Amino acid sequence: MIRGLSILVLLYLAIVYLIPKPAQIAPEGWRLFGLFTATVAGLILQPIPGGALVLTAVTLCTVLTGMKIEKALSGYAEPNVWLVLSAFFISRSLLNTGLARRIALFFVRRFGGTSLGVCYSLAFSDMVLATIIPSNGARSGGVTLPIVRSISELYGSTPGVTAELLGSFLMTAVYQCVCISTAMFYTGQASNPIAAQLATSMGFTVTWSSWFLAGIVPGLCSILAVPWLIQKMHPPVIRRTPEAAVFAGRELAAMGPMSSSEWILTFVFATVCGFWITSGWHKIDITVTALIGSMALLLTGVLTWEDVKGEKAAWDIYIWYGGLVMMGKALNETKVTTVFAKYVAGSFPSTGWVLLFVVALLIYFYAHYAFASITAHLLAMFPPFLAVLLAKGAPIGLTVFAFATFVNFSAGLTNYGTTPAPMFFAQDYVSLQRWWKVGLVASFANIAIWGTIGFAWWKLIGIW
Repeated sequence: MIRGLSILVLLYLAIVYLIPKPAQIAPEGWRLFGLFTATVAGLILQPIPGGALVLTAVTLCTVLTGMKIEKALSGYAEPNVWLVLSAFFISRSLLNTGLARRIALFFVRRFGGTSLGVCYSLAFSDMVLATIIPSNGARSGGVTLPIVRSISELYGSTPGVTAELLGSFLMTAVYQCVCISTAMFYTGQASNPIAAQLATSMGFTVTWSSWFLAGIVPGLCSILAVPWLIQKMHPPVIRRTPEAAVFAGRELAAMGPMSSSEWILTFVFATVCGFWITSGWHKIDITVTALIGSMALLLTGVLTWEDVKGEKAAWDIYIWYGGLVMMGKALNETKVTTVFAKYVAGSFPSTGWVLLFVVALLIYFYAHYAFASITAHLLAMFPPFLAVLLAKGAPIGLTVFAFATFVNFSAGLTNYGTTPAPMFFAQDYVSLQRWWKVGLVASFANIAIWGTIGFAWWKLIGIW
């Protein structure tokens, strides 16, 4: 811990005192840039938990930059922060009542007659849950992964010599689909709203419904194509899996009929998503809708106050997310990214935005080999790349959605790319070499689909 913190302190000092400060940036703005850079580096190195690190940085903002405490804490009043918090509370109800597992088992019972069908079933159930559960770790670790393991073992596929029967295919293909559904929705994972917030600060508003509309077509194409491609690369020995559907039916029968809590939750879930989709018509803020949904669950007893207090992941995200939102907004006000963009754009005077966009997007995507966190990757590279491309004349809608979504399925490259990655890899069904090989091939497919069908779809619906 001491070594890691020392590195962050040295990084801050090097930026503030060794790198020449641009004349357009005030001294306190340059110190904020140094602090923000050290914070992002800390999220990568993790000498202490992310929440503790960001809270420390928020506190230091008042000491090192002269920022008033009211502004330093203003991120915790941001609507997007409370949106994520409320969505976590609703997701806790989905997990506690068993409704999330019931949804997954329903898909497997209906479409799980083949190994590819089992993968699609779990992929689509994760996709449904991603509309409101802003944690790919909670979705996959609490719902999807246990079912993948159970079905693999049902066919005698366990880590080791029998992994190739079924488990190896399911672990790699389902994980890749989790990364895709993470990219498809505003609530796909916790840092997607950060991308939306950063885009808003640059003049482009991203809503739940606009992200849904942008992601649904290329996302569905990727979810259909990638498992099929992985099956061609490493076909499972067992192709037909009728017992998987029987297993799902047996598990559903054991769960019994839906309880009153599940019916209430289903109504709240559908209502909240419905209001999010139609927010452009009725103008009710999506955070208000999420809070009303959470309060409805509390008042009906589906969610208890003990559940709320015990939702550690939600409160952890509240601390680091609120702090990062404030720091991101404050950094944008210092014009650091604007100065950077002008400098880089000036270095490529004869290069049009199209070529620069393609090169920047590929560098941005494959840089995830160096990141174990989508959030850290996004914070480090999203604002400067956006600023550079906008300075070159790139369409803001295309640039925002490309860089906001690509960072999510780039997590499929490695066994540490996002929270579910080590969960799936630790099951020991897949070698490291195969995991990385599948991740690389899946990345080619995703980039091709989102870069052609996705960009064309975005053009059709007026994003750019």
